[in-house]
Amino acid sequence: MKDMKGIEGEGREMGFMDRFVEVKRRVEGACEHANREPDEVKIVVAAKTRTPEEVTEAVEAGLMFIGENRVQEAKQKVPLCSGRIEWHMIGHLQRNKVRDVVSLFSMIHSVDSLRLLEAINGVCEAEGITMPVCIEVNVSGESSKFGMVPSDVPDLLRISGGMKNVDVIGLMTMPPFTPDPEGARPFFKKLRDMRDGWQKECGVVLEELSMGMSNDFEVAIEEGATWIRIGTILFGAR
Repeated sequence: MKDMKGIEGEGREMGFMDRFVEVKRRVEGACEHANREPDEVKIVVAAKTRTPEEVTEAVEAGLMFIGENRVQEAKQKVPLCSGRIEWHMIGHLQRNKVRDVVSLFSMIHSVDSLRLLEAINGVCEAEGITMPVCIEVNVSGESSKFGMVPSDVPDLLRISGGMKNVDVIGLMTMPPFTPDPEGARPFFKKLRDMRDGWQKECGVVLEELSMGMSNDFEVAIEEGATWIRIGTILFGAR
């Protein structure tokens, strides 16, 4: 398999499928390094600011999980995109947008408070559905990042057991950006370790770890990611 430089060296611009093939190769390599199976890792295509045509191209290439950060953008884009698509909310979510999110998305990766989880549960109860969610944890402690303080998470997990219309299936985080992907490793490892501890402490099952983006997804996979959220490396620069 040629790397990206090899493909570009042939004198043609890389298309979406070229980039997707390269991403799959890198996912498989990271899984092999971590003694994992590639089907343990699912790709959420981060489609913020991307056109419906770009999303459709991704779906036609075989990708079905499409992530959006902004509710308003999703409301405009979802009806225009065709194919077998599961829409995932991967951006910050305000409680006043919960009704729209429940109607548009199949999964929410970014629940960052008990009040938000309660709001989602209430809307889902009214709609007669159950929403799978991940709890966003601010592992780095950066004030610029959304996510729960780790010490607040166990109480939320215990309370969530009494909510019938949300299914807390895992955790999500965003590490500080560093040019070297290895800089993100301690944060991914910490989330995994906290997940393991909370499962025992709270008697819950948290199978999913949503972590890793275009610049650090291989490190995230090595540290246990089950969902990676990537856009730029697939679509190219905006």
